[in-house]
Amino acid sequence: FKSHSLQFNAEITLTDLERLGAPEVDMLTLKQAGLVGELAKVVKVIKSGALTKAVALKGVGATAGAKVVIEAAGGSVA
Repeated sequence: FKSHSLQFNAEITLTDLERLGAPEVDMLTLKQAGLVGELAKVVKVIKSGALTKAVALKGVGATAGAKVVIEAAGGSVA
């Protein structure tokens, strides 16, 4: 069994956020940058790679490990 709602979920890495370079990231920013598909409704940041810039996430989730890294870099998860 494979859930049909999975097509609306997307994941991005800390490395993707670093490359994006935006101080504030939301769903629209990620779609415009091509990091997530147009159908995505739920996006989660996973702890993969490194982040050195402060990034404020708006309406984007993060795993516990990714949240620690984002906050350590001076960013926030809302």
